[in-house]
Amino acid sequence: MQLGPLLVVVLSVFAAATAVLVWLGRLGAWHSIATAAVRATVQLGAVSLLITAVLHSGWLTAAFVLMMFTVASVTSARRFGTWSDTVWSAAAIAAGVAPPLAALILSGLVPATPVAVVPIAGILIGGAMTATTLAGRRALDELKTRHGEYEAALALGLLPRDATLLICRPSAGQALVPALDQTRTVGLVTLPGAFVGVLLGGASPMQAGATQLVVLVSLLLVEAVAVLVIVELIAGQRVQSAGSS
Repeated sequence: MQLGPLLVVVLSVFAAATAVLVWLGRLGAWHSIATAAVRATVQLGAVSLLITAVLHSGWLTAAFVLMMFTVASVTSARRFGTWSDTVWSAAAIAAGVAPPLAALILSGLVPATPVAVVPIAGILIGGAMTATTLAGRRALDELKTRHGEYEAALALGLLPRDATLLICRPSAGQALVPALDQTRTVGLVTLPGAFVGVLLGGASPMQAGATQLVVLVSLLLVEAVAVLVIVELIAGQRVQSAGSS
């Protein structure tokens, strides 16, 4: 990718076109597109300047991964609940990410080096964040729109947890659809970043494919655990409020 004025122009046109389409189509707040584009530019610029130092220090790598986890937790909480729900989104994301990431590193499939840990941790945390957000929003929306069914289930003798799970579990499970589709169509529709990155790094196509397969299957596990945990937290009435869009 060549840096220069042309890159700035293309990105600006794309972002502006997206904002206009969102506004015309009444798909949401158009300014959120501009905000997201600006934030992405600033954040990637900062990371580009810091990444060399991060990848040469174990402590900085750990701090960087912790920062990714914190931002993901706060972002997810604000989407399905409130700031006070950050602890619950963090619990869901951590439950999904920590065991698979530890297993990959301890088994040696992912080298215990910053250059390997940072991207894998980022991919898994990002997947868990998305799944937690989608599952939380869907579950809370379903409980709101089907509150009468929830009350009826209670009247029939179901405990609050069981009544909640009866209503929201199927819809929350839809949060896994993006990861499932990505896994089902890999190589046929998309060539994900891990595959291309490893290939460009000099590895063989088979090694690149194996790396991508590890990432995709790990993501399925990470997101499934995150969805289950956030649904259980909602069923336990830890999370009860709908968030911002």
